[in-house]
Amino acid sequence: MSAPPPPLPDDSIKRLLPWLVAVAFFMQSLDTTILNTAVPAIAQSMDVTPLNVKSVLASYTLSLAVFIPVSGWMADRFGTRRVFVTAIALFCLGSLLCGLATDIDTLVACRVLQGVGGAMMMPVGRMTLARTFGKADLVKAMSFVAIPSLIGPMIGPVAGGAIVHWLHWSVVFFVNIPVGIVGLYFVHRYLPDYREQTTHPLDMLGLILFGGGIALLSYALEVFGDNTLSLGEVIGLIAVAAVLLAGYGIRASLTAFPLLDLGLFRIRTFRAAVSGGFFTRLGLGGIPFLFPLLYQIGLGFSPIQSGLLVLPQAIASIGLKTFMPAILARLGYRNVLVFNTIVVGLLIMSFATVGAETPVWRIVLQAFALGLFTSMQYTSMNTLAYADVSSSQTSGASTIAATGQQLSISFGVAGASLIAAMFVPAEMHSHAATMVYGVQQAFLILGVVTVVSSVVFMELKADDGGNISNHDEPHHPTES
Repeated sequence: MSAPPPPLPDDSIKRLLPWLVAVAFFMQSLDTTILNTAVPAIAQSMDVTPLNVKSVLASYTLSLAVFIPVSGWMADRFGTRRVFVTAIALFCLGSLLCGLATDIDTLVACRVLQGVGGAMMMPVGRMTLARTFGKADLVKAMSFVAIPSLIGPMIGPVAGGAIVHWLHWSVVFFVNIPVGIVGLYFVHRYLPDYREQTTHPLDMLGLILFGGGIALLSYALEVFGDNTLSLGEVIGLIAVAAVLLAGYGIRASLTAFPLLDLGLFRIRTFRAAVSGGFFTRLGLGGIPFLFPLLYQIGLGFSPIQSGLLVLPQAIASIGLKTFMPAILARLGYRNVLVFNTIVVGLLIMSFATVGAETPVWRIVLQAFALGLFTSMQYTSMNTLAYADVSSSQTSGASTIAATGQQLSISFGVAGASLIAAMFVPAEMHSHAATMVYGVQQAFLILGVVTVVSSVVFMELKADDGGNISNHDEPHHPTES
């Protein structure tokens, strides 16, 4: 094996590193958004109902939630370069296997493998940037890396629609592979290799308790209503999951180096941002899954038209970013989050009025408004989480925040599918009017959940977050 390449001069590293991390984040962002449009086509190809494809989406975000807490320890132990290369390789291998899958169970398993790679890319990329750039340059670097996360939701749905329309759904998994291969070369050659001389032991028991608990809980939510298991069996799974998660809570309070430092929840701003964000994202997390069902199956739009109808959300999200610091500085986090959460919930509920007679211009207007206020919601929650944590707590806070985001999105997809399935009999999944009705009920319930979640933000004080109101947000690549 050849010796590793010599380190680049500092200026060269600083010029190239943001591009390397940005490409990896773009792969993830594109993969997440391009797949939603292909849900009806995957269901038809694999002879399952569209609602059953929820496991393909939820399994990816769930694996992110399970493995993100391990990624920081792995980077410290094995080095950022080795872990980042492994992450890209696993992500590309998972993508290839997903495209070759011929049944839904195999596809879900391959999505989990993809998620393992994705879980290591996000936090390790941010960690590498933080260690390379000084504080004066870090915000600029992070802002550059955030751009692909905003572009992905813009082109993903449209690209997915075009691929499904003219090619085959499996191609949506292949588009990232050439990018990943090029990324492997440059990351292996040029990425700085940071590692700690000594690392604390990995909390394996905590990983088993936490990972097993959320995996069981997610599985119980996915199969509930599918008649795969009896009601008693589902309740039993939920009970076991609760015991495992309670066991992790005890474990975290007793060990010196827990997988997730739950002591951070004693900080009011962090607690409100993460817990309030979790319940808010339960409503928002299921929306990308419901839109293709409504547009393609319910309203008869083509995959390309379906993707175009999602595009206004991304455009609105990008447009608002410039104004967010001024909005937060003027109104304060408490006012913004309480009011904005209610508005987001009402906008979600407004899609329950979309039907066969709804003009396209109104759908576009509603999507633009939802993107505008959703962007405000994510920006506010993501920055508030770091308002009162110390520099030594930043890594742990980032891990918990990212884990909570992925969990809520996974549960949101499962919940949205479960609600829709309650109103759409299995034999009626291809019936347009019935699918519209079921999705409308899901929008109503998810909107109510979002409105209620505003209560969590009421514990904030008027001046909470004032110390960061004029700063850029620590961006989470999975969100716009």
